[in-house]
Amino acid sequence: MQTFTRSLLAFAFAAAGIGAQAQTDITVAVQLEPPHLDPTSAAAGAIDTVLYSNVFEGLTRFMADGSVVPGLAASWEISDDGLTYTFTLREGVTFHDGTTTDAEDVKFSLDRILAEDSANAQKALYTAISAVEVIDPLTVQLTLSEPNGNMLFNLAWGDAVIVATESIDDIKQMPIGTGAFKFVEWVQSDRIELARNEDYWGTPAALEAATFKFISDPTAAFAAVMAEDVDYFYAFPAPENLPQFEADPRFQVLVGSTEGETILSTNNKMPPFDNPLVRQAVAHAIDRQAIIDGAMFGYGTPIGTHFAPHNPAYKDLTGQSAHDPDKARALLAEAGLPDGFETTLHLPPPSYARRGGEIIAAQLAEVGITAKITNVEWAQWLESVFRGKDFGLTIVSHTEPMDIGIYANPDYYFQYDNPDFQALITKLNSTTDPDTRTEMMGDAQQMIADDYVNGYLFQLAQLSVAKAELRGLWANAPTQATDLTGVSWAK
Repeated sequence: MQTFTRSLLAFAFAAAGIGAQAQTDITVAVQLEPPHLDPTSAAAGAIDTVLYSNVFEGLTRFMADGSVVPGLAASWEISDDGLTYTFTLREGVTFHDGTTTDAEDVKFSLDRILAEDSANAQKALYTAISAVEVIDPLTVQLTLSEPNGNMLFNLAWGDAVIVATESIDDIKQMPIGTGAFKFVEWVQSDRIELARNEDYWGTPAALEAATFKFISDPTAAFAAVMAEDVDYFYAFPAPENLPQFEADPRFQVLVGSTEGETILSTNNKMPPFDNPLVRQAVAHAIDRQAIIDGAMFGYGTPIGTHFAPHNPAYKDLTGQSAHDPDKARALLAEAGLPDGFETTLHLPPPSYARRGGEIIAAQLAEVGITAKITNVEWAQWLESVFRGKDFGLTIVSHTEPMDIGIYANPDYYFQYDNPDFQALITKLNSTTDPDTRTEMMGDAQQMIADDYVNGYLFQLAQLSVAKAELRGLWANAPTQATDLTGVSWAK
């Protein structure tokens, strides 16, 4: 009788929710594992996916709507000539190891980006900074060599987060930042664990802990979400499964936009791609909608240049490189390649690349171009393609915000070298008038479209699946981040 009574009471309490513990942690699944954990010395967006805002913070930061707001800088003043930025830092900020965050750390971080031996992937964004001066512990002054209308925007990138001298030697394995979460452990090929920073300077995170699990295979991704082994799958890799999740009350499906221009990257210095006629032939061989339908199940917006369609300055140039196999063959003949040619097609792990690559290889074959597919892991892609430039073609989504400026860097991996474009971007960076900037951004889009620098495919959609009770998730991806600082479970 006593056992029965206890059981009955336990059932009654459970039914009433008495004593039930609300979930305080989250398991997030992502496709790509970071190659290391220093966002200031690599091009891998997978680093920001885990650490941006959660562990590391910059002077400014992106919000879910793409706006730029104060971060570690409480405020700033810009001189009338646009050459001096004076930042006032927040008081009481400490790194996760307890050391104080001050103007010396800002100077160290920015000087490190600009150093001759810098490994920062976006160093070109900050070259206008000619000097960083500590005024006092909470005031730092940036002097520019020329006005830069993008400086506050650029400082919000993960490449410009603030790091400390004391922890820099171990940053790739033991990141120490100022964010709402502390790094706990990295079990390579499996997971990264974070814990709430109880001494955070701002609003504390509602979640006590977060685990990022790496699941690259679309089939395994579907199984993990369906079995509720993960709470949230950021950038879900199997769009064909989304209707099933939408019909299941256990889940919510988030469909948003990204800054990800998905392109067929072309090695502009490797023959025969050094011939603009060949690059134009490749562009006309591509059927964008077939790629979007076949690889992304209809999710994605066609693009004809390297610019996000949701940006007010976007120029629709898709008609300039419309699918036209006959024109592609004629261009190849004009380039002296009537029988086509062979090249390589390196495909990193994301499903848009692996699935899209198969479709593109078939489309290229129709006009006589044989693209030999090589599947590579992310670290291999960074080493051989991005750094080594050892490729003919590859597919990747450039998810950095408004990054058309990469085409002004002749050493960037697709090796486009156009002095006129470089001069245009230099002028754009020093221009502050909004209307003039919009016009110049249109000119930049037109120039790289005219040169058929790459095969422009589609703007990557942000597709995520989460448990229905989660709140505060970003639907859009204005930067490569899974920002958990405002995420909570419904009560």
